[in-house]
Amino acid sequence: MTSTSTPEGLARFNGLEELAARAALLDACAATAWADRLLATRPYATAEDLYAASDAAMAELTAADLAEAMAGHPPIGRPKPGDPTSAREQRGMDGASEELRAEMLELNLAYQDRFGHVFLICATGRTGEQMRDALRERLGNPPEREREIVRTELGKINRIRLARLAGPVEEDRTQEV
Repeated sequence: MTSTSTPEGLARFNGLEELAARAALLDACAATAWADRLLATRPYATAEDLYAASDAAMAELTAADLAEAMAGHPPIGRPKPGDPTSAREQRGMDGASEELRAEMLELNLAYQDRFGHVFLICATGRTGEQMRDALRERLGNPPEREREIVRTELGKINRIRLARLAGPVEEDRTQEV
């Protein structure tokens, strides 16, 4: 039973059948090990409890788990067609010039060639130029350092997505920033 202080969205998530809860979590992060850990510790009394469980699960992800999580993210500048979450998170690229888009494509390909996966950054609230600058900087990282940066960035993305999952239930979330 949830208390009256449990946010509506969190209470709804806590009450979901396991398959529906799994699907909601995998929409937030494609790593099945992460979703399994969060499912195993349901129900959550507060959103902070959910975030703490997410952070703990992120810390435990193997390189293969991280690869699985990254596979669920499109390259910066190319959100998944028809995916409002992807489009919303990459909104900073909306007004980008063709020159910046071309540069991002080139940098994304160089990054994928160097590290074997998409460039992952918490794009929410960042401009296209800020993402480009971060991508340029991170291209010089050793693979071990970059893997830990990716883990941190993925954790930030997961928190944002979980906040949407656990927050107030709204009619139309596509307009949120």
